[in-house]
Amino acid sequence: MDWPKRGHTLSNFKWRTDCAETGVNVDSMAELRLNNILSFQECYTDSGSHCYGCGSLNAEGLQIKSYWDGDETICTFEPAPYHTAFPGIVYGGLIASVIDCHGTGSAAAAKMRADGQALEKGAAPKFVTAALHVDYLKPTPLGPLHLRGVIVEIKGRKVTVDVTLQADGVTTAKGRVIAVEIPGEKLA
Repeated sequence: MDWPKRGHTLSNFKWRTDCAETGVNVDSMAELRLNNILSFQECYTDSGSHCYGCGSLNAEGLQIKSYWDGDETICTFEPAPYHTAFPGIVYGGLIASVIDCHGTGSAAAAKMRADGQALEKGAAPKFVTAALHVDYLKPTPLGPLHLRGVIVEIKGRKVTVDVTLQADGVTTAKGRVIAVEIPGEKLA
């Protein structure tokens, strides 16, 4: 069986948002791409773009993309058929990975916003996971996964983000990511 190289999609998640940074109104993830709105991950430096979950330079990775939706963050990821634990059920490690990467991307964007920085290529601070807690509430079926992040706290170099993951309109997992900013020279 031929598996797709990556499982992410930008076209299956319908919502409406006003992107304050650009003034563009969009109705779907695809419109974000068409309007050249950068994802948080596209603002990473090249040295910070190798993560399996969110690194744009990792050709074998998931390459998730996260965006602002008002004061919350959003991401849609569609797992491939090989991202399963049982037939039709998403593997728990993948769920943890997308929650983690959406949370750290959200942390970087929240820090930029708090510091008055615009989203632009190479401008994002580098964040790593200090703690990740995931509650698996129900089996997660294959299909588009919709993540929504809420910035809980920004305190110095630490940002706490709560992430909810939904499939078929049902919340199947919740996570808390505590991300810590790494000084630029540490990961050059």
